[in-house]
Amino acid sequence: MGELKDKILNDLKEAIKTQDKKRASVLKMLKTDITNEEIKNNREELNDEQIMTVIQRAAKQRRESIEEYKKAGQDHRAAEEQQELEIISVYLPEQLSETELKEIIEKVIADTNASSMKDMGKVMGKVMPLVKGKADGKLVNSIVKDLLNK
Repeated sequence: MGELKDKILNDLKEAIKTQDKKRASVLKMLKTDITNEEIKNNREELNDEQIMTVIQRAAKQRRESIEEYKKAGQDHRAAEEQQELEIISVYLPEQLSETELKEIIEKVIADTNASSMKDMGKVMGKVMPLVKGKADGKLVNSIVKDLLNK
């Protein structure tokens, strides 16, 4: 079993013991997501990288839900999703700052000699593997667009 899965299961047990219902609920959902992914994977245990992908997907769903709830004026629902995102974020790698991200993207643009929006796909293709799990794709996309439009 992967270290990440062990950590999630141990934290789930602890949350149940301490009666932290919100945390236990979110961790149960993560555990279920991991189990479902293993079933899709012919019942093979996921490695930490695959588990990280499942966690990132859960975090992305929360971010999107927060946006939608805010647009709909349902701030209490957005706040609930934000709490869940904070619990999930504990298991994600440290996120890159916008400055660090910009530096990586500028280097890739220089390395690929990208000069216009036509090169966006080429730049994104090189940047995303470098920042996988450490930056939101929408933010990367936005920074790449800004830099290529200069």
